[in-house]
Amino acid sequence: MATRAQAQSILEQLAGPGASLRDDQWTAIEALVVHRRRALVVQRTGWGKSAVYFIAAKLLRGSGHGATVIVSPLLALMRNQVAAAERAGVRAATINSGNVTEWEGIHQQVAAGGLDVLLVSPERLNNPDFRDNVLPSLASDAGLVVVDEAHCVSDWGHDFRPDYRRIRTLIAELGAEIPVLATTATANDRVVHDVATQLGVGGRDTLVLRGGLDRESLRLSVVHAGNPAQRAAWIAAQLDSLPGSGIIYTLTVAQAQDVAALLRDQGHPVAAYTGATDTTEREQLEADLLDNRVKALVATSALGMGFDKPDLGFVVHLGAPSSPIAYYQQVGRAGRATESAEVILLPGAEDQDVWRYFASVAFPSETMVRNVIAALEPDRAQSTAALEPLVDLNRSRLEMVLKVLDVDGAVRRVKGGWVGTGVPWEYDEDRYRALEEARQREQQAMLDYQKTENCRMAFLRSQLDDPDLTDGEQCGRCDNCTGARYAATVDEATLAATRERLRRPGIEIAPRKQWPTGLASLGLDLKGRIGGGAEPGRAIGRLTDLGWGARLRRLLDAPDDEAPDEVIQAAVAVLKAWEWTARPVAVIALDSETHPKLISSTARRLAELGRLADLGTLHYAPGRRRVTAANSAYRVAALEGAWEPPRIDCDGPVLLVDDVVDTGWTMTMAARALLDAGAAAVLPFALASVS
Repeated sequence: MATRAQAQSILEQLAGPGASLRDDQWTAIEALVVHRRRALVVQRTGWGKSAVYFIAAKLLRGSGHGATVIVSPLLALMRNQVAAAERAGVRAATINSGNVTEWEGIHQQVAAGGLDVLLVSPERLNNPDFRDNVLPSLASDAGLVVVDEAHCVSDWGHDFRPDYRRIRTLIAELGAEIPVLATTATANDRVVHDVATQLGVGGRDTLVLRGGLDRESLRLSVVHAGNPAQRAAWIAAQLDSLPGSGIIYTLTVAQAQDVAALLRDQGHPVAAYTGATDTTEREQLEADLLDNRVKALVATSALGMGFDKPDLGFVVHLGAPSSPIAYYQQVGRAGRATESAEVILLPGAEDQDVWRYFASVAFPSETMVRNVIAALEPDRAQSTAALEPLVDLNRSRLEMVLKVLDVDGAVRRVKGGWVGTGVPWEYDEDRYRALEEARQREQQAMLDYQKTENCRMAFLRSQLDDPDLTDGEQCGRCDNCTGARYAATVDEATLAATRERLRRPGIEIAPRKQWPTGLASLGLDLKGRIGGGAEPGRAIGRLTDLGWGARLRRLLDAPDDEAPDEVIQAAVAVLKAWEWTARPVAVIALDSETHPKLISSTARRLAELGRLADLGTLHYAPGRRRVTAANSAYRVAALEGAWEPPRIDCDGPVLLVDDVVDTGWTMTMAARALLDAGAAAVLPFALASVS
């Protein structure tokens, strides 16, 4: 029988010889390992929830039980969990969208009993191959099933991660002797009830461990600094004075990239981190923040749960999240091993517009959903791309609807796409209305948090129904408790520079720094950092920009033609503002099947106006492979050798011109082809960036 001494020994491997097992940690471990119970653990960030399941996994494996399956929502969280497992001698692997080429080998390890812990994303649970060939054996003989960040079941629900709802089915199919652990740091009474309902861990045999949520190191502040330009200027002015390194959260991908570019222009070492950032780039950026090579990552919620930097000195929000639960989750990244950390909210009038937008693209109407069901066939798989022209939904919303219908049993995902099951489907109007009402209450709570004159930490704890909070309790650290406040204004020079930067055309295209993992299995000897690749590039604007976005979308949607003067003038303005190390001496256009005139005329006009050598077009090679894969490794493999060897008759940097930058791999591989042909350096330039 497992003992507390054994658990303490494993904890020391995980966290160091000075670590001491908490009483509640042992209570949870004992319930899982000795009594084979189900448990729901709600404890603040830094309490040690991951230690509970890794220790339990090790003890269960040692007593002859099967591998532990951890359902984990984010790649950053998975990477930290695998690293932590290895410290305790736990053999762990992860299956996620970022390591496609490794899946087969991991499946074989699972079948051979060579893993102690398998981390999977909720989406994996319905991958046809994983669901049909791997999951049954895991479910039949798992040592433990863990649902990490279990509040996702409630707060993300149908409109963000519908696959999390599938966990209820997984747990229902488990044997009675298989223990289940659900963990989260952010759950009010509603979320606790909803998680218990969704996961089926709310029965009489469930142990609920719920602790206090005060974070004694956090100093909470709210600064009403004005419009977006004023708030961005405020961050630029204050960033150097904030302690250590930290995270600047934004509500949208475009805002994260704009603010990162703005801060870099003013000399701050920062980088953008969003859901659009490739997996390998995320790993590098996380490492840069962990090692303090950047002052901050300007991030969306993609950098959140599970990212573990104990000495993170500050978290700034440029725009308020839509719920206290989301806000507490994100600020919990700071001050886990420091005496003090700054937590600053810079709310904006447009925040509510962003909230409304995300709510509007949640679950579609019943009519739209039934149109999707009607378009499906029972005996022929149809891909999402094939279904898209048949229904009035864009790709992302269609995929979300299909996943929800899959969870509800009305459709089934198979190899090759989706099929209808014929199972009757009912629109759960009561559930969606209740979710909308809860969303409205939590949005109002975030507005109230900004205005409250009482203790801010007590406010957040009350919203999370903290069982340890007492009436009238104050943290003694926040701006309201201490009266110490940040000035909301910045000097005119900083504000003017910020406004000018945000108005002018031109955004940075960050170069790829890291090769995707798994290229060796695709026949390419490329790994690690990309040495001597393209320089940082520029584009006129993003397709999502308020200013240039609409014009660029019209340009790219129109029939292919010569570049208009307006676009050339904007391109010249971007090139003039580009502070390159060495000015380009030549320009070359990328071959294109959709906009050959637009791209080649842009390159030709820039060559004329800039007195650059016109190298013509980098033509595709006959018989090249089509680039259709979304996965980075497969995109790189398809682009290797995609162009005819160019002739580089110049001695200096070459400007490489394309219409749109999306993943960045086309520019990266084309630049590699130019460098191999003798280009001194490659400066990527595109008319537009997707994000």
